[in-house]
Amino acid sequence: MFGCCVAGRLLQTNLTQIDETHAYFELPAASTINHLTVFLLGTVPFPEGYGATVHFFWPGKGFQLLGMLSNEKPSAIFRLRGTFNQPGSSSAAHTAFSNTGTSILTSENDVTAVLGLAIEPLVQIQSELAALPQPLTKPMSNPAQDATLLAERIVKHLFNYISGFVGGSVTLDLSIPMSVFAKWYEIFLGKVKAGGVGFLERTE
Repeated sequence: MFGCCVAGRLLQTNLTQIDETHAYFELPAASTINHLTVFLLGTVPFPEGYGATVHFFWPGKGFQLLGMLSNEKPSAIFRLRGTFNQPGSSSAAHTAFSNTGTSILTSENDVTAVLGLAIEPLVQIQSELAALPQPLTKPMSNPAQDATLLAERIVKHLFNYISGFVGGSVTLDLSIPMSVFAKWYEIFLGKVKAGGVGFLERTE
């Protein structure tokens, strides 16, 4: 029913079911994970009025409620945060995922984390998401404003790239070989495929 893909890794469909409403993926080498995508495979829809909350469990640290999936929102990309809820103050879903028997240490310096999915009524899911601390919730966004900001960042990235070939003095009558644009596009697309557009924020 579910699939998972960590940025830079192969697609995972090796879901382990705990019970009728809880299942999880094991995520080895968790310290290298920044972004991950979770989605419905399209084979089995949620029952009417139901969806799934998505939880990230780091053994020894605690939980993050990342978000949700539904028939209307069959996929989502999540960026992992550095803050965790302690297991003792977490929900029944967290209790289920913390008892998966997943080995904590996979190497001397790394762990296997758990990406848990809990099928719940949509009303309950919305309540859980609304209860997240304000700094952790994603503010309502303006699609037009977001698109404008993204376009501005892409153009700025291109401008900075080209400036590197001309010593920073770009003038209106400067001729730029098409090969430079082609090379920028290749590099840019590679970065987007590897980890999304987050790198554009770091170039500001």
